[in-house]
Amino acid sequence: MSASIGILWRADRGTAVGANPLFDPLAKAFAELGVAAEPVLYADDAISEVRAELLNLGAVLVWVDPISNGRDRSRLDSLLREVSARGVWVSAQPEVILKLGTKEVLHRTRSLGWGTDTRLYSSVEEFRAEFPRTLATGGARVLKQNRGNGGIGVFKVELLAAEGRPGPDALIRVQHAQRGSAREELRLADFMRRCETYLGNSGRLVDQVLLPRHAEGMVRAYLVHDRVEGFGHQHVTALMDPAPGETAPPLPSPRVYHGPDKPEFQALRSRLEREWVPQLQELLGIETSSLPALWDADFLLGPRAASGDNSYVLCEINASAVFPFPREATAPLARAVAATLRVRVAGGPSGW
Repeated sequence: MSASIGILWRADRGTAVGANPLFDPLAKAFAELGVAAEPVLYADDAISEVRAELLNLGAVLVWVDPISNGRDRSRLDSLLREVSARGVWVSAQPEVILKLGTKEVLHRTRSLGWGTDTRLYSSVEEFRAEFPRTLATGGARVLKQNRGNGGIGVFKVELLAAEGRPGPDALIRVQHAQRGSAREELRLADFMRRCETYLGNSGRLVDQVLLPRHAEGMVRAYLVHDRVEGFGHQHVTALMDPAPGETAPPLPSPRVYHGPDKPEFQALRSRLEREWVPQLQELLGIETSSLPALWDADFLLGPRAASGDNSYVLCEINASAVFPFPREATAPLARAVAATLRVRVAGGPSGW
């Protein structure tokens, strides 16, 4: 087995690889451990060439979004399954992403300490029957397509007038979380018909209550396997009301990155490492060695405890293309992957 590691991202294969903020720091970190890292440029029309490159590697770290410019990961995931079966260590495995990195995980883990009022719609019929009833309970809801990124297919929905179970002609206000989207007012039936596309091909829609403190900021915890190795903090504005005279929400502030020891996030770190990640693994059947080499979990602020301490509510897990990430996570990521690769090259059990 090769002792080289590939770092794969989607790009034009005819483009020369120059300075790259993803590849270069990781390649340097691997080099310091005596491990060679190689770029792998992925394109759907070059499967044979990419396959040949991957089969010459011992491991590959994959950075490809679920949805990008109308393209999905279906062909890439098939390729990753193939090369994994032929001995290449892949992170993250497509099967693990389907368990961990889709919005359905919010429903499956709703009983954990990070959960909130969360519903799952698995068919058009279920969506038509249940979503109006949920809207009638009061307050805004957040609908999320099962697999996506960049706010695509994420909507804040609220009734314009209080009523019992709203009918198809009930007026609603909708804000798409995709950047630059304008707020709309339309009939409930028209919006629900639009959403039915997310339920095709065994799709899912996840429905969460809008958290009152959503505008106070999102905390992103970055994990290498089961250990927190950094944080990001950002004021997320995608579902905020537009300013007077505007049709779209304000732009978000830049995300600020921190190492794992940031004092104000230690309660979250402790709960993740000691409670929530082990519970997640048990619930989903994921061994520590199969967790993504790098993944992140996004949290919004929930109700304050009687002590005044914050609670945290999970709103997304990212396992497909976690970038950028705190520089403090680079060395732990390289060490974990290099250790796994060396064990595999030596013929021992996989792990880190």
